[in-house]
Amino acid sequence: MTPQQYVQEKAAASGSSFYYAFRFLPPPRREAITAFYAFCREVDDVVDEAHDPGVAATKLAWWRQEVASAFAGKPSHPVMQALMPHVADYGIEPRQLHAVIEGCEMDLQQTRYLDFPALQRYCHLVAGIVGEVAAGIFGRTHEKTLQYAHTLGQAMQLTNIIRDVGEDARRGRIYLPVSELQRFDVKANEILRRDAPWGYSDRFTALMRFQAERAHRLYDEALALLPEEDRRAQRPGLMMAEIYRTLLREIEAAGFQVLHQRISLTPLRKVWIAMRTNWQAR
Repeated sequence: MTPQQYVQEKAAASGSSFYYAFRFLPPPRREAITAFYAFCREVDDVVDEAHDPGVAATKLAWWRQEVASAFAGKPSHPVMQALMPHVADYGIEPRQLHAVIEGCEMDLQQTRYLDFPALQRYCHLVAGIVGEVAAGIFGRTHEKTLQYAHTLGQAMQLTNIIRDVGEDARRGRIYLPVSELQRFDVKANEILRRDAPWGYSDRFTALMRFQAERAHRLYDEALALLPEEDRRAQRPGLMMAEIYRTLLREIEAAGFQVLHQRISLTPLRKVWIAMRTNWQAR
């Protein structure tokens, strides 16, 4: 298997909304974003799949060294071998890859966030930086496009957090800020409950509605930041935004029933949203 085949399979296997948007890009940009996305998946999987935090920390340390080696001209992992031919063309820097690793490492070091500024730091590393790299690959002419991409990345990460409250709780993690749990009088042990009637309540619904409203504000803020001259190039990001925002609306329509299930969109619906957004952004 070539490095290019490896990253393609890694991206396709994830079933992510990102994959549907990538398919609308011209080949060089599609190859670059697929390799970068595969890097993000590899690093994220280290944390999600490792049962021993010490082993996971060792693997993340290996990835740090691999990034350094790759930018020194000696990539050994197929993901870095696929990514390195594109870093000069799209301005991808080692600090950005290290930031993604740092964000994933936060999942090994903490399972709670005291307040929203603390959560924002996490979102900045695992999503804001990813958005910035993606915007560079898609093509941009305006500095403001980076602000758009960073804000959009945070909105999408908050959507992930809302969707995955129950799934994360089963891993012992609660990303909803402690200060906001207290504000809405939702106890951590309610979210961590593993069987019916789960932790649903009017208080929980109000807390989740507050999270969704914040995410919607960030989507609106991001779209307002995107310069018109870069709108066409940034179509893949707009596709992802529409897919994720549609998911958020589905979660809202389902009454935030996210503790016992993972609400998702079908692949066909994702393709339709991507195609419709691509046509509208022409």
